[in-house]
Amino acid sequence: MVSNTSIEPLENDQLIFQKTAPAELTVVLPTYNESENVPLVVELLDKALAGVVWEVIVVDDNSPDGTSQVTADIAQNDPRVRIIQRIGRRGLSGACIEGMLASSARYVAVMDADLQHDESLLPKMLDALRSQHYDICVASRHVEGGDVGTGLSSVRAWGSNLANNLARKFLKVELSDPMSGFFMLRRDKFVELAPNLSSQGFKIMLDIVASGKGALRIKELPFVFRERQHGESKLDTLVTMDYLGLLVSKVFNDVISVRFLMYSMVGGTGVVVHLIALKFLLILFALPFGVAQLFATFVAMTSNFFLNNRLTYRDRRLKGAAWIRGLFTFYVICSFGILANVGVAELIYTNKPVWWFAGAAGAIMGAVWNYVVSNALTWRKG
Repeated sequence: MVSNTSIEPLENDQLIFQKTAPAELTVVLPTYNESENVPLVVELLDKALAGVVWEVIVVDDNSPDGTSQVTADIAQNDPRVRIIQRIGRRGLSGACIEGMLASSARYVAVMDADLQHDESLLPKMLDALRSQHYDICVASRHVEGGDVGTGLSSVRAWGSNLANNLARKFLKVELSDPMSGFFMLRRDKFVELAPNLSSQGFKIMLDIVASGKGALRIKELPFVFRERQHGESKLDTLVTMDYLGLLVSKVFNDVISVRFLMYSMVGGTGVVVHLIALKFLLILFALPFGVAQLFATFVAMTSNFFLNNRLTYRDRRLKGAAWIRGLFTFYVICSFGILANVGVAELIYTNKPVWWFAGAAGAIMGAVWNYVVSNALTWRKG
């Protein structure tokens, strides 16, 4: 017998059917501080997917607002709802990958939990995949009938358009909206591509299509991007660098990890910060060059630590006392990295006095040292 605690709007016979029939569709909701939105999304999915055997997997990055507990409470009464609570790791792409791999359904969909994606489009996406003519169906804001609506600010809309153009130019991705985060695909195709995907970043759909190297049969359906109902957007301006890291990684066929590329890009900004600080100290305080260079080096290292903590290692972000300890270890690691840089450059220049080659080799050695040791010590996995 079924418990009398069945929730609305499911009837008892529906609950029995859901418990015995395998889900045809899994909807993955990556969440962080979406406790108010999750119950609303479940209700909307129930209405939109009438007649479909479905489940929803909420993958929550240990939200402090209790999103995991809210979802668990819903799951107590609704067998279609599941929760994966991630502790010690964060990031939208990683959450989507874990959720899709946790599914056994034939089809998996990814959508935001902030109500900006139109759940009524899911049946049309499912029908497209059921036809066997397509491997992935993408909700697009840029095909006829689609619109960014009021969900994007003018700045974010401009950034989205720029990212779309870059993806089409460098990755040859034939999509009108490669930045879309609302899509559905065959799970077997996803499993084939999963080993090539980055768990870091925010644009998992672009990663999937780019990793498919033109082999995926794609269907685009128009949708209007809605305004967020509750909470705040989790995307910040640093996502642009995150996206560029993914773009470069895919251009070079994933030979270099996205995280290392992000680390290197942050290092590039550190050079600019160093030069600005050096000029400032020399002119304003009239410090001797050696002293100014030393202070500028620490300013640049501090800037690099802050950006890496915010961006490169956002899934392992340090806070409080851990932030202070991390900064200290980062200073030590980078100090040894300078020695590695100079030592390798000197050794190469002694044997082959080509200044640019020796200098580049030393810089690369220093960067690799800093990345490997920082990854193992400063931002080590919990």
